[in-house]
Amino acid sequence: MAKSSGKRFMKLAGMTASIAGKAAKNSLKHLSSDEEKRLEARSALMQDVGVQIAETLGEMKGAVMKVGQIASQYKDVFPPEVATALEKLQKDAPPMQYAQIRAQVERELKAPIDELFDEFEETPFAAASIGQVHKATLPSGQKVVVKVQYPDVDENCDSDLKQVRVALKIAGVLNMSRELQDKLFNEIRQSLYDELDYTKEAHNLRVFGAFHAEDKGLIIPKVIGSHSSKRILTLTEEMGENLTVAATWDNDIKQKIAERLFHFTAGQLFGLYRMHCDPHPGNFAFRTDGSVVAYDFGGIRSYSDNEVQLFRRFAKHAIKADVTALEQDLVALGIRRTDDTDIPGEFYQEWLAIGLKPLSILPYQQDAFDFSSSQVHHEAITQMRTSLKYFGQFQPSATTMMLDRTVSGQYWNLVNLGVEIDLSPLVDEYIEL
Repeated sequence: MAKSSGKRFMKLAGMTASIAGKAAKNSLKHLSSDEEKRLEARSALMQDVGVQIAETLGEMKGAVMKVGQIASQYKDVFPPEVATALEKLQKDAPPMQYAQIRAQVERELKAPIDELFDEFEETPFAAASIGQVHKATLPSGQKVVVKVQYPDVDENCDSDLKQVRVALKIAGVLNMSRELQDKLFNEIRQSLYDELDYTKEAHNLRVFGAFHAEDKGLIIPKVIGSHSSKRILTLTEEMGENLTVAATWDNDIKQKIAERLFHFTAGQLFGLYRMHCDPHPGNFAFRTDGSVVAYDFGGIRSYSDNEVQLFRRFAKHAIKADVTALEQDLVALGIRRTDDTDIPGEFYQEWLAIGLKPLSILPYQQDAFDFSSSQVHHEAITQMRTSLKYFGQFQPSATTMMLDRTVSGQYWNLVNLGVEIDLSPLVDEYIEL
C-alpha cells in the first residue's frame, strides 16, 4: 500500500513540476507582449495544462480521477480549456478484474459470493472512476444491481486533492482569493467523500425515494440493506433506455420526460432542500411511457431555508427583469464582488434575454421552446466575449456551484433529448410571481 501511495504521489508531483515549468516559461516568454498576445498564449497554456492533467488523472483509477471528473463539471470555476480537457474523464473507465471485485464483495459482506447471490455477472455493465456495477440475482430470485467500490480507493483522497489543487494554482488556473479556493475545494472534497460512502448513498436513496413516491413516473431504485455496506450497494434492478434512444421517440413522450426531469430537480430544491447534483445523462434511464429512472445518489447537496429563499428571490427578480434587485441577490450569493464598480443594467438584461429563453417566459415568446435547435449556449459564448470588461466583478460561489452544475446539466439533457416544450407552467408551480 505504501509503495502504491508513493507511486501516486510521485506521478502527481511530476505533473505539478512539469506544469510549473510551463507556466514560468510562458510568463517569461510573453513578458513584453501586448495584451492580445498574452491572452492567446494563456489560452494555449491552459489547453496544454488541461490535457496534461486529464492524461495524468486518467491513468490513475480512483479518487484522483474522480476529482478530475468533478472539476470538469465546474465550468464557472476553471478556464474553459481546462474544463474541456477534463471532460474526457467522464467517459467509462476500464473495469477491474473480477477476482478483485469478488474479493471486495466477500470482504465487505463477510460471506462467500455464491451464498450471497444465486447469480453474479462477472462482466460489469458499467465501470467508472471509483467503482463498477454488476447485475446479479438474490437467492429469493429478485433481480438486482451491485455497485462495488474499488479496493482502497478512499486511501489517497486528501493527498490526491491537495496535489491537483497545487498543480492548478501553479498554472494560474485558480484566479481567486485563498478563502474562496478553500470554500470551493472543501465543496469538491465533501462531494468526493459523500460519493465514497455508500451508506450515505443508501440513506439518500431512501429519502429521495420517499419524497418522489407519489410520482409513479419517477423511479428510484430501492436499497437491499442485507447486501449493502460502506463500499457495496445492492439495489433493485430498474432498467430503461439511454438518452440517445429516448431522443428518437415522439415529442409527446419526450415532453413527459422533460417535465419529470424538471420536477426532479426543482421539486427537490424547493420542496426537500436537498438536491441530486449529478445530472450526467448516464444517471438516468427512460421508458416509452415517459417514465424516468434516476441513479447515483452519492452527489447530494443540502441547502438551508435562507439559501433556498434566496434562490427563489433571485429567480423572481430574473423573471421580472428587476436588475437592481437581481444585483443585490448576486452580492448575497457571493457571485457579485462588493466594490464600487458600476455595471450597467443592459449587461444584466442582455444575459437574462439569453438565459431565460429555454423556460419560455420572456414577454415576446409565444411558443414552446425547441431544445433540439437551441442556440442558447452559443449565444452565451458570444455574449461572454462582449462582456469581458465586467467579468472581473464576478467570482465563483461555493453556495451556487452545485446548483449551477445541476441546472446546466439538465439543460444539456433536454438539448440532447431534442424536446419541444413550454416550461413556463412548471416554472409557475415553484416561483410565485
